[in-house]
Amino acid sequence: MHLYLQRTQKAIEEAARDMTPEQLAWHPPGKWSTAEILEHLSLAFSSTSKALDRVLGDGRPSVDSPTLYQRVVTALVVDLGYFPSGRQAPEWTRPRGATAETILPAIRQNLEEMDGKISDCERRFGAGRIARHPIIGPFTARQWRRFHWIHTRHHMKQVARLREQASATKP
Repeated sequence: MHLYLQRTQKAIEEAARDMTPEQLAWHPPGKWSTAEILEHLSLAFSSTSKALDRVLGDGRPSVDSPTLYQRVVTALVVDLGYFPSGRQAPEWTRPRGATAETILPAIRQNLEEMDGKISDCERRFGAGRIARHPIIGPFTARQWRRFHWIHTRHHMKQVARLREQASATKP
């Protein structure tokens, strides 16, 4: 597995280590639980795999030239590692009710599958842009890997806060 995605997997495993199903499911009103955050990440990995499947099936990258806005956002998120808060997740990456017990195996599987698809695209199409992120714009294989690391890191900060809040609310 590529280094950025190894870091991604390690961050997820460390954040969720020793959490009970009850702790994974706990959340303050109106916020996602740790399990829901993990499901969101798993769905993000899976949707990237599906996009890359289409690219591989078409036999060519599915990208346009990035706009100036897309270049700026890519630089902020992927290059500088700034992931803004407050934006709603795309519908297809919103939690659907996976159980706390099943989410960690699913996330590992989807991360490994995505890593393989990114590597397949990189071998087949080289270092150029291979597929379009639905919000940010076209990414290279390196940018896809780094994006998922930055995205996961953003959510692991939320998981750390949830752990603290859950501990503080226990009688």
